[in-house]
Amino acid sequence: MISSAWSAWWVLFGQSLLIGLSIAAPVGQIGLLAIQRTLDHGRAAGLATGLGAAFADALYGAIGAFGVSGLIAWLMRVKPWLSLFGGLFLLGLAWRIARRQASRAALPAPPAGSLLGYLSGTFVLTLSNPSTILSFIAVFGALAGGARSASPWAMVAGVLAGSSLWWMLLSATVNRLRRRVDAGWLRGINLGSAALLAGLGLWQLGQLLP
Repeated sequence: MISSAWSAWWVLFGQSLLIGLSIAAPVGQIGLLAIQRTLDHGRAAGLATGLGAAFADALYGAIGAFGVSGLIAWLMRVKPWLSLFGGLFLLGLAWRIARRQASRAALPAPPAGSLLGYLSGTFVLTLSNPSTILSFIAVFGALAGGARSASPWAMVAGVLAGSSLWWMLLSATVNRLRRRVDAGWLRGINLGSAALLAGLGLWQLGQLLP
């Protein structure tokens, strides 16, 4: 009986890990930020940026897995405000990145406070994305429907592990390439990232129009 329960737990954990990995992997605003910060400040900065999204994914996964109907209803009511905040936040980030001077002279590491700021910033930014809300509520709600009473924790742990795994792989890969990128290329990457982030921010704000 115990063996069967653990087997079911690990199966659900594995399914959730793949879900977390598949939701984190597409390159969106968080992926762009993680790549840009890894190029600027190294693997720790990129990983901290991604982990903020991973924790937000796990939080939304918990909401869907445990079926917190009151919180789900509240999130749906405030979705326009979340979209507004997320869109403005992205436009602000785009402006800051576009104005940044690119230099390969010293590849400075960010202070510990900056790492915490990167993590908390992307945590809030991911929470403000309405598509994240809907994705996790739908997928985890469906999985939870046929799961055992203790299994929601397997889903939360799985999505956190899967999402974190992606950000570790991405930051490590980009970090290996960063010293091959000169100041000119870095300036182009910064401008390209800023343009894409601005476009994503405008698209998010455009969803508010009637």
